[in-house]
Amino acid sequence: MARTQQTPQKSTNTNGFGIPITQDAAQNSERNLINDEPGDNLAPTGSLPKIRNLYEARHKQRALPWTAKYPDDLEEPLENAESAQYALLVRYNKCYDMRKKLRLDSIVVQSPLLKSVLRSVLDKYPGITTSLQRLEFSAPFQPFVHRWEQLSEARKKQTHPEVCEHLDLLWNVLEEELRDVIREKQDLVANGVVTFDSIWTIFEPGALVFHQDEGHDRIYKLKSGSYQQTPCDKFYRMQCEYVDFDGESFGLGHDTVSVPSFAGTAPITKLPVYPAIRHAHYESLKERLLARGKLFEAYKGYHFKAYQGIAIGQGYFGPICYNVDSRIIIDRQAYNRFNPNQKVNIQKLNIGDSASSDNDDREAEARAFMAPKSLSEEQLLICAPSLRGYSLRDKKWLQFFVDSVKDIIWNEDAFNSLVAPQEQKDLILAFAQSQAKNNHGFDDVIQGKGRGIIMLLSGPPGVGKTLTAESVAETMKVPLYMMSAGDLGASANDVESKLGTILEMNAKWNACLLLDEADVFLEARSAHDLERNRLVSVFLRLLEYYEGILFLTTNRVDNIDAAFDSRIHLTLEYDELDLDSRRYVWRTFLSKVSNVGEFSAPEVDKLAEAILNGRQIKNVLKTAQLLAAKKEEPLNFQHVDVVLGLRSANASKRRPFKA
Repeated sequence: MARTQQTPQKSTNTNGFGIPITQDAAQNSERNLINDEPGDNLAPTGSLPKIRNLYEARHKQRALPWTAKYPDDLEEPLENAESAQYALLVRYNKCYDMRKKLRLDSIVVQSPLLKSVLRSVLDKYPGITTSLQRLEFSAPFQPFVHRWEQLSEARKKQTHPEVCEHLDLLWNVLEEELRDVIREKQDLVANGVVTFDSIWTIFEPGALVFHQDEGHDRIYKLKSGSYQQTPCDKFYRMQCEYVDFDGESFGLGHDTVSVPSFAGTAPITKLPVYPAIRHAHYESLKERLLARGKLFEAYKGYHFKAYQGIAIGQGYFGPICYNVDSRIIIDRQAYNRFNPNQKVNIQKLNIGDSASSDNDDREAEARAFMAPKSLSEEQLLICAPSLRGYSLRDKKWLQFFVDSVKDIIWNEDAFNSLVAPQEQKDLILAFAQSQAKNNHGFDDVIQGKGRGIIMLLSGPPGVGKTLTAESVAETMKVPLYMMSAGDLGASANDVESKLGTILEMNAKWNACLLLDEADVFLEARSAHDLERNRLVSVFLRLLEYYEGILFLTTNRVDNIDAAFDSRIHLTLEYDELDLDSRRYVWRTFLSKVSNVGEFSAPEVDKLAEAILNGRQIKNVLKTAQLLAAKKEEPLNFQHVDVVLGLRSANASKRRPFKA
């Protein structure tokens, strides 16, 4: 009887989506998952509600980084419920310096009693949070080296038996490991010296350190320190914090100071940077820096001041020192605006920043989001020694040291010394003062146009055109920005870029702007000089949107472009000085000479007969003063008469130059 061969039945299952999966298909799917090969009967991606575990392969199987096979050579973890019973976990590694077999690697503090003691011992130590469930310290155990005296004191004062027992455990472990380091530190500090290898022991993070910056004393707050090797030398480099202002708020800036390697020992106070508490006159230093910090805080925002001293600028290859004797504008917001590549970047300063420890409770955390009304004493101590601003004479953005900033001594008689009809002087001053108070009171049809005041002062040299602008600024006690065609460049693109920046700066500061000898911009356009036509067009367009006070001076008023007539609000013509005007100028300048004799009225009248302008009179007096100083005599009429005689003789000998 023939037997019919039957095909064995294959069991089938369905997945979560009702798709039938045979046993072979499931085995193929499992095999494909292990071998990472695509299969025909796999479930959709991410549809199985299971976890697939993969394990790192052993070294010999690096070609297959991960495997589904569970490793068979694993050891039980040492930190478990059993090890959690102990107050301390002390971990060692092998030592190869031939003095001991094992070296302490790290300590894990698990005892709540120990954590309560360390809470006060390591209070405000950066990077330490004693409330953590797992509190770990690693070699070289810097927090304990820096706070060894505090730990020793806490151990002596402790009376609770169980706390003392736990504390002794920690003390014995640390004392055995750090005994040599502590002894060396104490010996070096007692002698006021330190070695390069042990320098880290005297610099505790969070402490105040002393450093001199361009000859100016300053204090930083130490954030961290580490040894660094360069191709040239080895350094101990410290990351420090200080308080700065970015134009809107105070914040923490970051700086790096270094101590280069040295042989043997060195006096601590001779290092480029050292703990501030070791300064020989720490109390007086602290008093001076607190006073400077209060000035730094007061100089936030805009201030118009005088300055005499060294200032720091930025060059192509780093900082450059300038000797500045000028009026300056302190404005760190404008510094950032016009120097975006040198923008001041700081970490916003909040109440509570000066104390970064694990003792901050919820109330302290809430206060941390509030801006401080004033800086704390520690924050005042670490304020930057310099301010950012603009030097009007040097026309440079610089950093000015706070100690050299002075109040301006104003010349109250500046406007009275101007030789001009009184009604003309009153009109000029009224224009300027009204514009300063109401520079947004009138607008054009197009918003932003025509808000400024432009005054044209014309006349021969030395009759008071420049002095007019200077006197107005002095009377109003506002900055005077003086520029000439040479400051703006020769091309239209240069003029547009530089003049646009200058106009924006002066409008922001509510300053008086003087463009001296503006003939090149005011001269009438022609059909043949296209580049100069572009120059005039750019100048006209920029003036249209200027919102401040602008004085233009020229010696050639007859050749002004017609387009300027509609843009100039007031035109004043200055004539040559007459006899009375020259007499007034002579008396004004003579009153300013320090060592001067008596000049009678007839002598002054005789001096006024010489046809000179104001600038020439000043030059004659300066020359006569040098002559009087050479003879060690007060300045008198004879000295001035000699200079006038020489001037007259030389003028009569002049001949036209012939090529």
